[in-house]
Amino acid sequence: MTVAFPQHDDASQSGATGTEPVAPLRVGVVGLGYLGAVHAACMAELGHEVVGYDIDQAKLDALAAGRAPFFEPGLPELLTRVSSGDADGSITFTTEVADLKACEVVFVCVGTPQRKGELAADTTYVQRAFESLADIVEGPALLVGKSTVPVGTAARLADDLAQRAPHLELAWNPEFLREGHAVSDTLAPDRFVLGTTSERAEALLRRVYARPIANGTPVLVADYATAELVKVAANAFLATKISFINAMAEVCEAAGGDVKVLADAIGHDDRIGRKFLSAGVGFGGGCLPKDIRAFMARAGELGADQALTFLREVDGINMRRRAKVVDLAREACGGSFIGRKIAVLGAAFKPHSDDVRDSPAISIAAMARLQGADVVVTDPEAVANAQRLWGDLTYATDTDDALRGADVVLLLTEWPQYVNLDPAHVATLTRGRQVIDGRNVLDPAIWRKAGFTYRALGRPNA
Repeated sequence: MTVAFPQHDDASQSGATGTEPVAPLRVGVVGLGYLGAVHAACMAELGHEVVGYDIDQAKLDALAAGRAPFFEPGLPELLTRVSSGDADGSITFTTEVADLKACEVVFVCVGTPQRKGELAADTTYVQRAFESLADIVEGPALLVGKSTVPVGTAARLADDLAQRAPHLELAWNPEFLREGHAVSDTLAPDRFVLGTTSERAEALLRRVYARPIANGTPVLVADYATAELVKVAANAFLATKISFINAMAEVCEAAGGDVKVLADAIGHDDRIGRKFLSAGVGFGGGCLPKDIRAFMARAGELGADQALTFLREVDGINMRRRAKVVDLAREACGGSFIGRKIAVLGAAFKPHSDDVRDSPAISIAAMARLQGADVVVTDPEAVANAQRLWGDLTYATDTDDALRGADVVLLLTEWPQYVNLDPAHVATLTRGRQVIDGRNVLDPAIWRKAGFTYRALGRPNA
């Protein structure tokens, strides 16, 4: 895959093209999950000599063969390119942490899941990764955290490194990947945030990202705490914006208003903007839900819990929207799910992804199933992942199979193939003529013309 770097305004003024040779660095990447696999492949594409480390040999074999262990558009092609020697840089994969010892920069990309029974993030994997690197990596070298962590983590790790391995420096460089756009978001992001305490660390990171910086990607240099807070603040803001419009949907339902027209109207105000103002079943995935909860927990530890109490309502609104869709589906079934088939279009938390972590679609399907519905879930990419987590639901890989004999159709993930469904064709398959648009992406007039009763969150019934 050939990656085209977008030209930012200041790049065009300077005459930089982003294709000048880059003095390669030996770059290590620890943890080859979603973040790490994408980051490792992109670092090789940017011209560096990359060593990707993970303990899962099967995952490494797949990556080396150009097979991503998750669905991400463009990543298999990029993996094939960098593994075959067609890129400016190179990449190797290993299960031996000692293979990272000669790296000049090592990125830590391990997970920070929510602690069981708590809101706080579990930083165990981050701590272990840095401890292992402190014992292995030769200096001078830069260890760079990319994982989303509670503020204060980097300062603590830096203190540990100063005691254990003074030849190593620490920087924090948060990621801002959107699933479905992760490759472009890494190769040509809208900004870099570098949490550093030394000019040398900053200079090394600028070398790592020399090409996108030459194309005008802004660089913001910050202290550790600010760099850590940028990521969670961004996620908290996005979650708040989504929950705000869903709160307006609740008011529209009570007042008889139309939340889509409302969103269009306020979105024209450039202080507000239209992005993330689409009412529906809310947010999910592996980042926003856990990150806002961990943010609240950390604020409490710092004595600033009142500053983030609004995030509790953000979380609450998000969960209420799921229950509302189940209520609408039950009403469409005449007040009971017993003996009724529900076709759920979508399992992933968003389109162009196979990620089902905290997916609103799966949550709604499971609630309907528990209330007696015969639920069939379909998705272009996420069926296998959903089956592993929710094996008691029924799945179909073919959309028509899921729709056949359904009393109610729920559109819960806005994959293009679902948004563009022909309602006349759907009518030949379903038993009932009820559609609930959980993402506000269908044209109500077209579906009603085909004989369907159309319902959506925050919109009039007729």
